Amino acid sequence: MLHKHKFPFWYLSLPVGSAKRMRTFALFLTTMASSFTVCRLHMRGRILSKRYCSSALSSAEKIECKSLHALQVERQDQAEKSVLISCQSRTSEKKFLKFLSKHGDIKKYFFYESYGVYAVVEFASRDSVSSLLESATIPSISQESIVPFKSRLLSIRNLSSVNQQLNRKHLGFLLLGCVEQQILSLTKAYQLTEENSRLRFLVCSLLKDIAAAYFPECTIRPFGSSVNGFGKLGCDLDMFLDLDSISGVCLQPKSGFSLEYQMKRVNSERAITQSVLSVIGECVDQFGPGCAGVQKILNARCPLVRFSHQPSGFQCDLTANNRVAMKSTELLYLYGELDPRVRSLVFTIRSWARSHGITSSIPGAWITNFSLTIMVLFFLQRRGPPIIPTLDHLRDLAGPEDRSMIEGSDCTFVRDFSKIQLQNNTETLEQLLCEFFEFYATFPFSRMSINIRKGKEQNKPEMSPLHIQNPFETSLNVSKNVNSTQLDRFMALCQESSWLLQQNKTSTPNNTPTPWGLATLLLPSQVAGIKSGKKRRREPASERIKSLLESLKKQNQEKTG
Repeated sequence: MLHKHKFPFWYLSLPVGSAKRMRTFALFLTTMASSFTVCRLHMRGRILSKRYCSSALSSAEKIECKSLHALQVERQDQAEKSVLISCQSRTSEKKFLKFLSKHGDIKKYFFYESYGVYAVVEFASRDSVSSLLESATIPSISQESIVPFKSRLLSIRNLSSVNQQLNRKHLGFLLLGCVEQQILSLTKAYQLTEENSRLRFLVCSLLKDIAAAYFPECTIRPFGSSVNGFGKLGCDLDMFLDLDSISGVCLQPKSGFSLEYQMKRVNSERAITQSVLSVIGECVDQFGPGCAGVQKILNARCPLVRFSHQPSGFQCDLTANNRVAMKSTELLYLYGELDPRVRSLVFTIRSWARSHGITSSIPGAWITNFSLTIMVLFFLQRRGPPIIPTLDHLRDLAGPEDRSMIEGSDCTFVRDFSKIQLQNNTETLEQLLCEFFEFYATFPFSRMSINIRKGKEQNKPEMSPLHIQNPFETSLNVSKNVNSTQLDRFMALCQESSWLLQQNKTSTPNNTPTPWGLATLLLPSQVAGIKSGKKRRREPASERIKSLLESLKKQNQEKTG
């Protein structure tokens, strides 16, 4: 069901964020045996070209990939030339565009819903944005006072209206095809759209307008799931306030006078980060239009400001000293671009994990999406031949321009895709999905650690149930929060899912409302002991399969009876 006034309408009508709804989603698919509608943003005007990749690539096929830095530069430039406009629900699109075109050529635009109807408009020139802002007026409100902060978040009023329905893109999601097609459909349905990505960069640009009052040379960039290629529709917007670009000329004169800035000095960089975020957070709270629920969480390991940006519908986290996270974002982006199977497998495993409560948006003992993504990457490095290279190999390929040391951590890896030669692995997504479950159902977690830098198991340096080495801060365990109960559930569900996929090989999809393929993995578990949060002694595999068979047999008898 569409949640109006709470989520933008490009969100899936059945959010991935709810495990219960994901299971209902699987049941719905198998019962209806037809497509469902996914509401996504519709872009008017010229559609940007898009690249769709098959699930397996031969060694002869080459994809021209764009670096994350190049993508960010392009997106930031688009955002700087864009405005966000609140519209009346019955605004005439033709007159709306004619009005804005007086200020310059419009390059792209699209509409969406979030607490009303909004339009993102990108002009061909920044001068057009300046012209538009100069023509805007201060709203006249008789009973309230107005904070005198001007931004690129505008409202358009008093235009003649006609009945108009926003076009919505319908996406068929059929679970009657082969497992390979199901995985690709799932990825296409849940990944961020072109329009959603543009809006995220625009929100960062709008926030930069606020921060620039104190730090004119700063930049605010999205990181994490918003840009690494693994984000799903509705994911939070993580933002990084980059102050490193604020610097003076470093040339030392040979003679004569020289000038330097007088700057305040404090004891630690953390104290600076806390002070900066405290000030920016206060400005966002007091002056940021559409920003609500501002929280300044300054004593966390990574200080941040959290707030809701109502015009876009995004939950936002702003940090100012998280450079390692930026490098992790770039690394995941690189791995996702190397082979299209990487992202598809990650989306599928994440959806499966969420449907069974392995991951959660609430902090706790659950496996995080980041840890789960690292596990998928490690599995792909362990294939024969490997699908993606190890981080050490990427470091060895790096040139001088790739060198990066952050707070004592070696964050170096090659960023030029042309230097990376992939081996010829032709495994299908269905094979990889089944092998993933088999791999981790029997993985020696009690003794071994997961390490994508080396691409092989290593002895655990600590006694945590699950140990996954941070790719860059190698002394950290990114899964230290996971307890033995949650790890046992993960392994048991991997074992069950592997068995279910094996059964698909002996059957084919049909037009009856019987769970098949990917849908079977999203349904509630049938294995005894998995649904309970209490720790139980695990049964032998043969007993678990026998129990599952008896349960399925009983269900079939009830249906036929």
